[in-house]
Amino acid sequence: MDPLYIEVWCRSAYAAEVIELQTDGSYTLAPHMDKLLLDNDFPGYIGGLPAVLLAPEMFGTFDENLESGERLWWDKCSPEFIESVQNTGRAFYNRLIPNGIAKIDGLEDKLSQGARVLELATGAGFGLAKMASQYPKCTFVGVDGDAFSVGLANDQAREAGVSDRVSLIESMLEEIDYDSEFDACVINISMHECRDIEKVTANVHRALKPDGVFVISDFPFPESTEGTRTVPARIMCGIQFFEALIDDQLLPTKAYVDLLGRHGFSNVEAFDVTPVHAVTFGVK
Repeated sequence: MDPLYIEVWCRSAYAAEVIELQTDGSYTLAPHMDKLLLDNDFPGYIGGLPAVLLAPEMFGTFDENLESGERLWWDKCSPEFIESVQNTGRAFYNRLIPNGIAKIDGLEDKLSQGARVLELATGAGFGLAKMASQYPKCTFVGVDGDAFSVGLANDQAREAGVSDRVSLIESMLEEIDYDSEFDACVINISMHECRDIEKVTANVHRALKPDGVFVISDFPFPESTEGTRTVPARIMCGIQFFEALIDDQLLPTKAYVDLLGRHGFSNVEAFDVTPVHAVTFGVK
């Protein structure tokens, strides 16, 4: 393992008082921190974050791109970076499925009985495979604009044994064109990256059947400068550097609530899952 990776974790964990510095200069994890840092199936897993923060895509070209105006996009990111981002996103899916879904009135029953589900920004496919495994009566369509990610998602579905109920489409989210085909649409930690968030939301509204549910799982960026002073908000501020490189930004939950309202969704609600994870949903 990269020594710098280990050093970043040790220093950040020590600052958060989750490890103990020993007299010989080594570190010892506090009880149960092994799950938080090492178990990528644990809903609170944060062990993948250093690999993302240390990647060249994160800060390596920030000053150069800030001056030139050059913008990065996922198809220009390395496979290693995409896989690292996928690893950090696992915890969001593990919190959302099934516990977060269960908090959305009627959605758990809809999925348990069998539904057609659209997932946007599928990425490497972990969430799509998890949903397909959790809800075996459902069929799924996953959409992502990056060819490498679509390939990973196909592999993930095959390994999970759900390929017969999963279809993958390579497309920008602004270009999807479905009409009343889906009972639910889910997007996880990617709504803030849409090139045209208004168009994507309009596309989703058109793609859903009447009473279809749109679920946005994302970072709840603070609404005020004062709100950025908390430790979770500082983490999101760091992520905001990368978002600037790809010409977008993390948004407050209220922005998603207002967005769904503007596009005709009813019963729009939101709830926090953790200090860095919020869910917004509405019904067509």
